[in-house]
Amino acid sequence: MKKPETLWNDRRRRLGLPLSFTRYALSEDRLFLEKGLLNTKYDEILLYRVRDISLNITLGQRLFGVGTITVQSSDKSLPILELKNIKRPREVKELLHQTVEELKIARRMRVGETIYTHDGYDDHDDLIDHDDFFDDDLHDDY
Repeated sequence: MKKPETLWNDRRRRLGLPLSFTRYALSEDRLFLEKGLLNTKYDEILLYRVRDISLNITLGQRLFGVGTITVQSSDKSLPILELKNIKRPREVKELLHQTVEELKIARRMRVGETIYTHDGYDDHDDLIDHDDFFDDDLHDDY
């Protein structure tokens, strides 16, 4: 079986040094998490399931040149993945964003947004193409 090509990998860092048994990796279609020394846990998120990516850099992290990227996904087993204390976090966030968008375009996925209205209800627009609701033959009279 062929191992996926790695676009990026890093370890969780302590005081800016990779002194951890938590590893992260990004391929063209998945984000991987490997945790542990003796008992190792492997997990992954399919990139087309990523819904949001955010970056947080505290003052302490800034001193050591690291940051934390939070990935929110529709994955049932791992809905939130924090890539903690990774180096070059801005570049990694941008690489992750571009990879997610390219994969969604390649798979022809359209993800709608949830809009919260003033009355607290949300208006779901997921996977609806509004052009399908209009028949050109009906509008010829105008």
